This record gives sequence, C-alpha cells and structure tokens, in this order.
Amino acid sequence: MSTVLQTIVEKKHYKFIDSVDTWQEAVKLSTESLIADGSVAPDYYEQIVRCITKYGPYVVYDDYVAMPHSQENAEGVYQTGIGFMRVKEPVDFGCDEDGERKLAKLFFTIASCNPDQHIDNITQLMGIFQNTPLLHALAEANTPEDILAAEKAYPCVEE
Repeated sequence: MSTVLQTIVEKKHYKFIDSVDTWQEAVKLSTESLIADGSVAPDYYEQIVRCITKYGPYVVYDDYVAMPHSQENAEGVYQTGIGFMRVKEPVDFGCDEDGERKLAKLFFTIASCNPDQHIDNITQLMGIFQNTPLLHALAEANTPEDILAAEKAYPCVEE
C-alpha cells in the first residue's frame, strides 16, 4: 500500500511556489493539481474559502501546516485525494479566536467522497504532522523527488 506522500507524487498532486498575495489565492492554487486530474471541480476551492471565511483559520495547524478542506459531502468532489503544496513565504490566514496569527507554508488539501479512504488519509496525515523533521524537509522540497526523499529520510512510525 502506498503512503499518502507516495500517492501525492504518483498522482502528480503537488505544487511548489515561492509566494502568494492572499490566503484565498493559496487555497485556490492548492486545489489545482486535484482539478487537473478531475478529482475535484474547478470551483471546489470556493467552498473551502467560504468555510474559512465563516469559521476562521481552522485549517492552519502548528509548524506552518494547513489542511484546507470543505465540509463533509462537499459538492464537486469526484475522487478522494490529497493535494500537496509548498510555499516558500508563509501565507497569512489572519488570527484565530485566541488572537494567534496563523501562518502556513505546507498545504495538504483534502478532497473526500470515500469515508474509508478519507479516514486512512487523515490518519497518515496526523503522523506526518507529528513528524517535525519530515515537515522541515517538506518545507524545503522543490521537486516530487524531494518529497519522496524527505519521507525516506524521516519515515512516519506506524502505531
């Protein structure tokens, strides 16, 4: 079975950029690889933007990691998958309800229409998010080969 990162590379669900002007642009760009192979509709990112606008920067976690996604049963999702995007300059999502500034460099954009696959993806992502050396290596990635090399150098330990 392939890991999430291997699947991202196999499906070409990755993007490497230097900077964006807004978090909305970052969310849109983070869906492009999923749009390219028909996993999601071209307007899927608009649902994500609406959710973040309504609920705040809930998609941004520690270590400059964001997991953009829409609500369950989102329209325009045709295949369960994850898109990866690395942005060199941190993307500012504003402050959360506690006043903490939310910045992201690594985007793991979620599309879900198969609950079992989705749970497996989320489980694997949680392992990645807890692997600080892997996150630092992914933040330096510039190619799909860099993604795979980072995973090989800093593998996630199975529970």
